[in-house]
Amino acid sequence: MDYSTRRKAQGQKTEEAILQAAIALFRDRPFEQVSVRDICRQAGITTGAFYHHFRSKEEMLLRGFGPLDRYLEKAMEAHRDEEPAQRLLALLRHYAAFMEEQGWELVGQYYQHRLSEPDWQSIDPSRYTHRAMQSCLEALWAEGVRIPGRTPEWTSDFLLRHFRGVVIDWIIRQGSYPLWPKLEGDYLLFQGFFQAEE
Repeated sequence: MDYSTRRKAQGQKTEEAILQAAIALFRDRPFEQVSVRDICRQAGITTGAFYHHFRSKEEMLLRGFGPLDRYLEKAMEAHRDEEPAQRLLALLRHYAAFMEEQGWELVGQYYQHRLSEPDWQSIDPSRYTHRAMQSCLEALWAEGVRIPGRTPEWTSDFLLRHFRGVVIDWIIRQGSYPLWPKLEGDYLLFQGFFQAEE
């Protein structure tokens, strides 16, 4: 492994350590009560290292769901050979698992900051979560299973907006119900709109 590859890997490792440290602290205290110094202490890094990766605590929070994409990409490797409809269901199951692992308080803080300081990176269609969902839908369309009059792009956008809304409802209700059964039930309802072309 050459120097630049090692340096890049070390940078990713440090960024991941910062995000994990912040997640651990945000589970115990509100965002406003956690300082950059607290995060650095928890991660075992200097404040200079923090600012090398993030311009501010707010930017770190907005980028903090980057681990969702990495989590899903790794989890979905086990579903590579499944049918598109089953892969889509697995994607949603792992999405729910990630949210529940973070906890409604932390996910709530993330959305609160998303609303007060919009950063469209979280809904960027090039992110893994979006690409994986659209890929499943494109495979279904190729098999002739589709929602009449709708494209895979439109359907992917619609499903992501809906499931984001389910997560927000879960936050509003303070995580009082398991997220996965709700997402699964809604997905199975949507699946009823898919029709196989003759």
